[in-house]
Amino acid sequence: MKKQRNIAVELASALPVEQQQTELVERKGLAHPDTMCDSIMEAVCIALCKEYTDRFGRILHHNIDKGMLVAGNTLPQPGGGKVIEPMKIIFGDRATYTHNGTVVPVGEIAEAAAKKWLHKNLRFVDPEVNIIYQNEIKPGSPELTDAFARPVIGANDTSVGVGHAPSTETERVVMAVEQYLNSNTFKHAYPETGKDIKIMAFRKNRDLTLTAAIAFVDRYIRDEKMYFEKKQIIQDNLTEFIRCKHQSIENVTVQLNTLDDPERGQDGMYLTVLGTSAENGDGGQVGRGNRVNGLITFNRPQSLEAAAGKNPVNHVGKIYNVLSHEIARRIHKEVNGVREVTVYLCSQIGNPLDEPLQASASLILEEDMHLDDVRKDVALIIQVELAYIGVFMEQLALGKYEIC
Repeated sequence: MKKQRNIAVELASALPVEQQQTELVERKGLAHPDTMCDSIMEAVCIALCKEYTDRFGRILHHNIDKGMLVAGNTLPQPGGGKVIEPMKIIFGDRATYTHNGTVVPVGEIAEAAAKKWLHKNLRFVDPEVNIIYQNEIKPGSPELTDAFARPVIGANDTSVGVGHAPSTETERVVMAVEQYLNSNTFKHAYPETGKDIKIMAFRKNRDLTLTAAIAFVDRYIRDEKMYFEKKQIIQDNLTEFIRCKHQSIENVTVQLNTLDDPERGQDGMYLTVLGTSAENGDGGQVGRGNRVNGLITFNRPQSLEAAAGKNPVNHVGKIYNVLSHEIARRIHKEVNGVREVTVYLCSQIGNPLDEPLQASASLILEEDMHLDDVRKDVALIIQVELAYIGVFMEQLALGKYEIC
C-alpha cells in the first residue's frame, strides 16, 4: 500500500538568487582547519560504518561530529621554517565500543582513518609527526543505542534539512576556483602554494569581487621579493581563469592575501611551514565550514546542522541535508519550467525517516509556467526519493556523497 506522506509544493516569494542585486558565497578549501575537521570526522564515520558492518552485519550507533583541531606552533621563514609544537586532533561524541561480547577498537579506528586522510590529502603534513591524536569518543546512551536495535529505526531528532538547485554562476565559480587552486596541475606549476585556501565571492549586479587567502609554503620562498612576485603571478593567473569560466559576469576583481604588507618584511607575508593555518594560527571545528553542497551560500536558507561525522542510519542532520540537495537537483533537472527550487525536509524524532513531518518544495518558475503545471511531477519526485531512502543511506554510509 502506498504511504501517504506530508508533501507540499508551493511558489517561492523571493527573487531567484541570480536576479538579486548582491550575492555572497564562501568556500573553505581542503586544508582549512574547519574543512580538515569535517573531512577527518567523516572519514572516521565511514570507517566505523565499515567496521560495524563487517563484524556484525549492520551499522551500530555512533556520531563523530564533535571533533576539534587544536592549532600547533610553527616558526615559518623564507627558505624553510620549523615546527615547534604539533597540531592536535580531538575525536569527540559517541560510538558503540562493545556488541554481543565483541570489543570494537573505536579509538584505533578513528586514528587510522585520520592518518589515512591526512596522508592522502596534505602533502606537507606527516601524520605520524605533525599531529597528536586524542580520543574523547564515549559510549552512547542506552536509549540512543537501543534505537538502532528496533525493527524500524526512527529519526534521532526533530530537525530540518534544506537543499537547493541549481547552483548560481557565482557558486559555480567559487567551487571551480578552489578546486583549480588545489588541483595537482596547479600545485605542479606553483608548488609554493599550500592547500589551505579560503574563497569569498561578492557579486554586485554583474561585478564580481573575489577575495582569496592562500597559505604559501616557506621552503619555496627565498625572500620577500620572491613572495610578492609569486603572489602577483598567481593573482593574474586566477583572474584569467575566472574570466574563462564566467558567463554573464562582466567585471572580475581578484584580491589575494589582503592582510599582506610589503613594508613589514617577513611579518607581512602569509607563510606557513606545512601549508595550513592550523599549524600555527587557527583551530578548527566540525560544522563551522562548508555545508553539504561544499559551499557557504549566504543568500539561501541553510541548516546549522554539522553533517560530517553523523551516522547515516538515523541522524537526520546528515541524511535529510544531503537528501534535500539531491531531491532539489533532480527536480530542477527533470521538471520542465522550474527555474529554482528549495527543498525542506522536517523530521519528527522517533518517526520513520521515509515519513517526515513535512516535505516541501518552494519553487520559482519560468515566466510562462504555473504551479499546477508542475505540482504533480515535483511531488512525485519527492515521494519516490523518500520511498527509496534506504538505498540512499546505504550509499551515504559508503562515502558516495561529498559533504564538505
